[in-house]
Amino acid sequence: MNFKRDVLITATIILGLIRSVDLNAQDGNTDNHTIGITIPEVALVDIEPAASRNISMNFTAPTEAGNPIIAPNNNSTLWINVSSIKSTGDPTRTVSVKLTALIPGVAIKVTAAADAGQGAGTMGTPSSQLTLSTSDQGIVTGIGSAYTGNGASKGYNLTYNVSSPDGNYGNLSANAAIATVTYTISDN
Repeated sequence: MNFKRDVLITATIILGLIRSVDLNAQDGNTDNHTIGITIPEVALVDIEPAASRNISMNFTAPTEAGNPIIAPNNNSTLWINVSSIKSTGDPTRTVSVKLTALIPGVAIKVTAAADAGQGAGTMGTPSSQLTLSTSDQGIVTGIGSAYTGNGASKGYNLTYNVSSPDGNYGNLSANAAIATVTYTISDN
């Protein structure tokens, strides 16, 4: 028996086992980690252009006796902008519209045009012309995760029409009334 040779072989085997154990304990041929991602729920609506969102729609007095007052021209200067990230529990949203108070003898109507195509996502469907009341009415329904772009000429163009409802001229009174129109985005 050669003691030196046996010790050398034994030491080589032990070093080989230690090296093999260390490689398997520290690294392998695959590894992994996680990435946490949070997407917030978003429901934002605004009227653009912000600097001139208040509009005037004034009737014009006739210049000849026997003629009615003249209703104002339609106004299409305002736009609804929307940003929406839906929740898993509520797959779509609606933008609703209402007046804070009615003006006696006057019908205020609004129509939203289809989205102008400046954003992306599930844009929803505008309704036909609505005669505004003090109750919420859906003006754009079926909005999913979407954004319209920000500013005038982005989103849904609004067209306002003011008239004497159903030709009921007898309900008109001279006044300078202000009606507040409120738009709200909410889950269905």
